[in-house]
Amino acid sequence: MLDFEQLNALKIRLDAFRPLPPEVVANLHEDLVLRWTYNSNAIEGNTLTLMETKVALEGVTVGGKTLREHFEALNHRDAIAYVEAVVQNDEPFSSRMLRNIHALILKNIDENNAGAWRRYNVTIAGARHVPPDALEQMAAFVRWHEESDHVLHPVELAARAHVDLVKIHPFSDGNGRTARLLMNLDLMRHGFPPVVLPVEKRLDYYTALDTAHVDGDYAPFLRLMTELAEKAFTPYWHALGITIPHAK
Repeated sequence: MLDFEQLNALKIRLDAFRPLPPEVVANLHEDLVLRWTYNSNAIEGNTLTLMETKVALEGVTVGGKTLREHFEALNHRDAIAYVEAVVQNDEPFSSRMLRNIHALILKNIDENNAGAWRRYNVTIAGARHVPPDALEQMAAFVRWHEESDHVLHPVELAARAHVDLVKIHPFSDGNGRTARLLMNLDLMRHGFPPVVLPVEKRLDYYTALDTAHVDGDYAPFLRLMTELAEKAFTPYWHALGITIPHAK
């Protein structure tokens, strides 16, 4: 069982500064959207660099890059905005919410499957895990999420929800992006900063997912998630000009 005491202490310290100055919020948000979009898309093979992603989000076409890669950047930004609206409006978790996130991810890319559960079985290249029938699993996943929301620590809830959604693999494409958006939705609803999974940790990420899916061992993924959740506070300390807290 992981000790979330340090993360709780960091959240308490950040909460003491809320509400944050509007200029700080705007600056942090712009940086977050860029890093979150770039890394999440890069994990899935998008070749836009960080700066090319920034340009694409500003509406400028990057030469030598595919139309799909541009749409992936714009769509992910829109999906973040949707997640933020869900958090702000305190909307209850539902399968419709997941489908809405996914519909934004595949907008202008695969309209036939955007927001729709997959209708056939799939395999994940390189993984030991074979996803189950999606329709049979999603109702149980939504019930589990509702029951676990106020039982598990928010970081553990977010991590397990991510792992289990990817395990079900309910969509034909875009499962990873959707799962990472759901993960941050859970964190943000409980007042924790969203995490950015860096593309440099892609191998550790995939290995931890496969370990959870096949062996039922969530520990490696929870450790990765806890590390990222702690790092997610760093931009706030920098923006506020205060000393970065260290674990005791």
